Amino acid sequence: MPSKRTARIGALTVAAVCSTVSAVVLTTPAHADTIHIRDIQGTTRISPYAGQAVTDVAGIVTGVRTYGSSRGFWIQDPNADDNPATSEGVFVFTSSVPKVAVGDSVTVSGTISEYVPGGASSGNQTITEITKPVVTVLSSGNAVPAATVVNAKSVPGVYTAAGDTAASGSVNGLALEPKKYALDYYESLEGMNVQVSDARVVTATDPYTELWVTVKPRENANRRGGTVYGSYTSQNTGRLQIQSLGATADFPTANVGDELTGTTAGPLDYNQFGGYTLVANQIGTLEAGGLERETTQKQSRSELAVATYNVENLDPGDASFEEHAAAIVDNLQSPDILSLEEIQDNNGAKNDGTVAADQTVQKLIDAIVAAGGPAYEWRSIDPQNNTDGGEPGGNIRQVFLFNPERVSFTDRAGGDATTAVGVTKVNGKAALTASPGRIDPANTAWTTSRKPLAGEFVFRGKTVFVIANHFASKGGDQGLTSQYQPPTRSSETQRHLQATAVNTFVKEILATQKNADVVTLGDINDFEFSDTTQLLEDDGALWSAIKSLPKSERYTYDYQGNSQVLDQILVSPSIYKGCDFEYDSVHINSEFNDQISDHDPQVLRFKP
Repeated sequence: MPSKRTARIGALTVAAVCSTVSAVVLTTPAHADTIHIRDIQGTTRISPYAGQAVTDVAGIVTGVRTYGSSRGFWIQDPNADDNPATSEGVFVFTSSVPKVAVGDSVTVSGTISEYVPGGASSGNQTITEITKPVVTVLSSGNAVPAATVVNAKSVPGVYTAAGDTAASGSVNGLALEPKKYALDYYESLEGMNVQVSDARVVTATDPYTELWVTVKPRENANRRGGTVYGSYTSQNTGRLQIQSLGATADFPTANVGDELTGTTAGPLDYNQFGGYTLVANQIGTLEAGGLERETTQKQSRSELAVATYNVENLDPGDASFEEHAAAIVDNLQSPDILSLEEIQDNNGAKNDGTVAADQTVQKLIDAIVAAGGPAYEWRSIDPQNNTDGGEPGGNIRQVFLFNPERVSFTDRAGGDATTAVGVTKVNGKAALTASPGRIDPANTAWTTSRKPLAGEFVFRGKTVFVIANHFASKGGDQGLTSQYQPPTRSSETQRHLQATAVNTFVKEILATQKNADVVTLGDINDFEFSDTTQLLEDDGALWSAIKSLPKSERYTYDYQGNSQVLDQILVSPSIYKGCDFEYDSVHINSEFNDQISDHDPQVLRFKP
């Protein structure tokens, strides 16, 4: 999957542009004796006053945002009504640094806008805002309306209603049912002062000064403190993003399993990077949970250890080689065969036509030796320039590392960026026509995406076929908090084609040799319960070995409060039917704020 950092930088640029184009333009003034914030918010996600001018809307300032492309402040009516569906808070978009303070009693005149973070094409919900404001401060130092407590009891267990089929699946026009649906509950609090207490961290602090907590500590919890994502139809409703209105330096640096003790409080916002977000002007005290990086078991002499590790756009200019080497030697216990994803070319993102990655790979191998590991040898195929996706100019690809003291690689000439590897029979057993070789590289399934790398290895006299993959990313999918429910997963169309191509190739091996040992691994960019995985497994040709773990331990990646599977190792019947293997998702990155990659490596140990 492309780096979250890369995707975020691009999205921030889009947000700045869309902050004006997504606003609703003024039409006619709204006439009423008194317009309250709850009247503006209404009982659906779209304000009944959208596009209209309003005058003298009263409230107490509960938070002020002085940074970013969405500067402004929140106001809340201290005299709430008895309708739980109508929010008492609203955001006032000023574009420049606001000249109000928390506790000011104000009236605001302006235009009601339904702003879509990320733009309309994102599918996100809207934020009701007062734009082009004229603000009058009536008094200062007033008590801020008490924060609404968000906890396990208040948040419903059902995530959302299905969208209106007459509105392309949008929930925007549906009446809010905050006691029935979690997304409706959060929407009914949009713009209001809310609080969580003693909340466990379920996604570590990231470079953008944000983290995720859960208000439901028992919801699909794993033993390390995270919340496991295990189904499209059973969302984790207790997840909530935390940002801060304070100084960046004061924001807690947290890992999964840590806790924000005491009260974390502030306005409830909605953004394109995760939806509903508590923007804190009071943040709890960080209590460390003591999470430690895992170390897998060392393989025995008779066991072959095969691993996959996405090293996140590694190029010679990076400072993480020593850390990656230590992870491979110490935490992964020097696997015999290692599939690396996201190895960049020799000058990284410099877009000058360079495709070779020998310097990148050798630098990593040298670091592994310096860390006390084996002198790995390697095999790969250079891609054509800028044809395999990822960071422009980086030319990411998969690379095999193997320990020649334990395994040998069967080299067969003919493999290159555009030639398809095939399956033949040698001495009555399956063999690759080229090793290493690429699977069906001309197939449109691999357009702007990494082509699978197939290699033939020998361990203790037995042949093992290994296929290294890096499927298309989830970029372009609608978010879990999208206005469209269920959200559209448009990116999986390409992954389904890719899974079918790999499955077809594995079936060719098995048709030639029924008992062939085949290991298909890498960054599949999809869940173990997904259709992508089912297509890889079609007709029993493969089976995802992470499913041998308890459901609470199935995760390789942590995204928006969900510990989830993206990286997988799938095995052929000769391996999985005997159940004589061990699988380990080695958690060294995804749960930590100082991660060197956003993926956790995976290790399979078995006896061919």
